[in-house]
Amino acid sequence: MAIEGGMKCVKFLVFFFNFIFWVCGVALIAIGIYALVALGRAPVAPVAASSWTPVGIVVLGVVIFFTSFFGCCGAWRESYCMVTTFAVLLSLIFLVEIAAAITGYVFKHKVHGLVEEGLWEAVRRYEKDPALSAALDAFQQEFSCCGVDNYTDWASVGPFGANDTVPRSCCRVATAACNVRPTPATVFAKGCLPSLEAWVKRNVVVLAAVALGIAFFEVLGVVFSCCLMRGIRSGYEVM
Repeated sequence: MAIEGGMKCVKFLVFFFNFIFWVCGVALIAIGIYALVALGRAPVAPVAASSWTPVGIVVLGVVIFFTSFFGCCGAWRESYCMVTTFAVLLSLIFLVEIAAAITGYVFKHKVHGLVEEGLWEAVRRYEKDPALSAALDAFQQEFSCCGVDNYTDWASVGPFGANDTVPRSCCRVATAACNVRPTPATVFAKGCLPSLEAWVKRNVVVLAAVALGIAFFEVLGVVFSCCLMRGIRSGYEVM
């Protein structure tokens, strides 16, 4: 009876952790959608190395969502096959997350280059892309910055260089001619690259913390699933 009671406890622990995974899947889907929206509002032009990341987070959330549902059914029905499949899928998801984390750590030095490239492209396309120009204007105002490295970067951009001006969003105080022949006294002197890098790193830290929490629960889920599999295979009644 002690073994039966212990396996009953394991069964409900597996069911509970699957519910946690289901919530984690929903959270990842929400985070992925938030990342897509945030990137849409960020003052950077899309680059190939970063455009797939939010989509990948959403896909991972969907996979975890359906895997957890599968695991719940297996635990509730006490199906050895379904619990085994769940444990294997959860282990694969965990390994994929570990591989993604290692890849991110190895290539973390490229973040600066990607952010700088995207920001420069946004500056060059300022007059051609209203969405990018609006995002860049909002960012320059919010973080009191101008250009990529400093306000002189706008001198290399089409009409701004020809007219010796900068966008009005660079002005310290909005006046009729604050952006004409800009100086550090009239426009923000610092560039937006450091602020944008800090913004990206803050969001990456939040994402890493969420992923670490999910990985912890995944390990526990695999352990309890293996215990439940052993109990079912041994022929004990799990009620």
